[in-house]
Amino acid sequence: MRIISGKYKGKKLKGFNLEGTRPTMDRVKESLFAMIQNYIQDSTVLDLFAGSGALGLEAISNGAKTCYLIDNNIEAIKTIKENSLNIKENLNIICIDYKKFLKETDKTFDIIFLDPPYQSNQLNKALKIIEERELLNKNGIIVCEYEVGTPITKLKLLKEKSYGPKNIKIYGK
Repeated sequence: MRIISGKYKGKKLKGFNLEGTRPTMDRVKESLFAMIQNYIQDSTVLDLFAGSGALGLEAISNGAKTCYLIDNNIEAIKTIKENSLNIKENLNIICIDYKKFLKETDKTFDIIFLDPPYQSNQLNKALKIIEERELLNKNGIIVCEYEVGTPITKLKLLKEKSYGPKNIKIYGK
């Protein structure tokens, strides 16, 4: 696993051995970032359920202004910190439950990555809080990665793609 494009292209990332995570494969990540490239420059990014931090770090590598990497697994946080060594941009790595973060943050975001553990029903819970608290900026997007079911949201579906059992849907206002 590595950063596939941008300023830190080629940087190796750890994370395959994190319990409860399934890192986004490079080919899927490459396709995903091609779909959202026009939203990245100078954006404020939230990588909720960050795992290894691969999605947030990819966004930073491609010109995001700041990134919040959130996970409640201390091993994931350690991995994100290792993966972000020598990355000088504005990273905020926080070990906290996703609901607590969403309910307490005073930030809003241009890009929100939601890639929770599959079969957890956390995707729809996170979407509901994000919508209720209006955490997505006016022209922002939410990138949902999931395996079964369909995200429940009032937001507009902008793009979608499937990679075998993995589905990606991108929503906006």
